[in-house]
Amino acid sequence: MHNPLGQLLDTAAIFRYHRRRIQKYGSGGPGALGWAGAEGQQARFQVLTQIGDLAHHSVLDAGCGYADLYPFLQQRYAGVRYHGIEQMPELLAVARARYRDAAGITLSSSDFLRTPLPPADYVLASGALNYRHRDPQFIYQAIEKLFGGCQLGLGFNLLSWEPAGGGPLAAYDPAGILAFCQTLASRAELLEGYWEGDFTVFMYR
Repeated sequence: MHNPLGQLLDTAAIFRYHRRRIQKYGSGGPGALGWAGAEGQQARFQVLTQIGDLAHHSVLDAGCGYADLYPFLQQRYAGVRYHGIEQMPELLAVARARYRDAAGITLSSSDFLRTPLPPADYVLASGALNYRHRDPQFIYQAIEKLFGGCQLGLGFNLLSWEPAGGGPLAAYDPAGILAFCQTLASRAELLEGYWEGDFTVFMYR
């Protein structure tokens, strides 16, 4: 993350990607976020939240989009405190309008990789690290940054193969990512087989 121009170009490509999808699929749904449909998004949430018992814990949702993870958590975990961070104004505006009067939710506008993270028991990132970057070290620096923000654990998912016409989406080798995570965490787990072309990693303190 040492090339400011490269970072700006990468961010611009991500914004363009989502703005095109908003034009195509409309605002407020999973299509605008890059998901093929709600089913895939929910399947990923189902796996990510297996990281631990999230009841009465704080959860930081990095790159939260429309904060769709918030109602998912609310329905399943009593007393969960949710903090979503999103850098794209169009997505954050929908989340803020949708959950303006909701309890146990905080929403922030920032790039979670370039600003200090608020303290949280668990950090979750669903789809937020799937983008291609010019810096080949990006994914490792991003994982290290997010893991540094959790008190108990980090859960994130990545693509193991690139979808056709995926634009700025990038795929990673699950074994390679797990091996890196094992150098940082006291325990790291790899979960596969729940959705084609996707994998999840849990890292624990």
